[in-house]
Amino acid sequence: MQPVTKARLQIHFCVILWGFTAILGKLITLPALPLVWWRMLLVVAALLLMPPVWRGLRALPRRLLFGYAGIGVLVSLHWLTFYAAIKLANASVAATCIAMGPVFLSVIEPLVARRRFELRELLLGAAVVPGVALVAGGVPASMHAGIAVGIVSALLVALFGSFNKRLVDHADPLTVTCVELGTGTLFLTLLAPLLAGTAPAFVLPDWHDTWLMLVLSFGCTLLLPFALALVALRHMTAFGTQMVTNLEPIYAIVLAIPLLGEQHELGWKFYLGVAVILAAVFAHPLIHRSPKAPAVEQIGASEAHNIVDSD
Repeated sequence: MQPVTKARLQIHFCVILWGFTAILGKLITLPALPLVWWRMLLVVAALLLMPPVWRGLRALPRRLLFGYAGIGVLVSLHWLTFYAAIKLANASVAATCIAMGPVFLSVIEPLVARRRFELRELLLGAAVVPGVALVAGGVPASMHAGIAVGIVSALLVALFGSFNKRLVDHADPLTVTCVELGTGTLFLTLLAPLLAGTAPAFVLPDWHDTWLMLVLSFGCTLLLPFALALVALRHMTAFGTQMVTNLEPIYAIVLAIPLLGEQHELGWKFYLGVAVILAAVFAHPLIHRSPKAPAVEQIGASEAHNIVDSD
């Protein structure tokens, strides 16, 4: 199997698991800030029990350590705004807003990752804008604040995805995950007093939230998705990865119908908007199916450690 094909399959598997994160975010009753703080803290605590992670941390140059730490701040802000969008609207709406990521990535990634600007990526990314507009028209006005926060979350996805693309080849994925989420936890701890007026900063979850949080932290974050996405990113552009990630709202919506009954809150325009987004997702690999496509996406380093094959 070619590296790009394998990377796409890895990302699709991650996206299926990420589809559950929106559902769990709605089912967990904690506000967005403590929800994200506990999610990050649990993952980091588990990673620090692994000797390979400690070896990776000791070998990490200071410049890279600070680079990954900065990305961790962006990750924490993305998760904070994503779960805030879920609380302000619902799981389907928040996941759909992330589809705006390619619009931002088409401009940001060439600057950050130092690759050529692709006009077709901007046009393809822009193709999801009418879909998001239809989504906004298919939900109650009370959810529009959630859409706005969700679009900010998509911008943050573009930022940390681009920086991760630039630095992803230089360290073990689990070590990178530990640094990024550890920094994110520390950042949210410092940010909490500033947001104390809007929601409780640190709340102990009850038993219902505890087991859901464990599923979210370990099943949808630590065991594979976050680190595996870093591995796949070595063989794909951040833009290509994000276009696959745009399938997340599809999975989230399909799951939300039987689990949350959200179909009663959404109109026909919402589903038409999702169809437009889905069309753009499937158009991406077709447009890139040219002789030059592998040269664009096969950017993996020879020393890359594939955590899937190292078991």
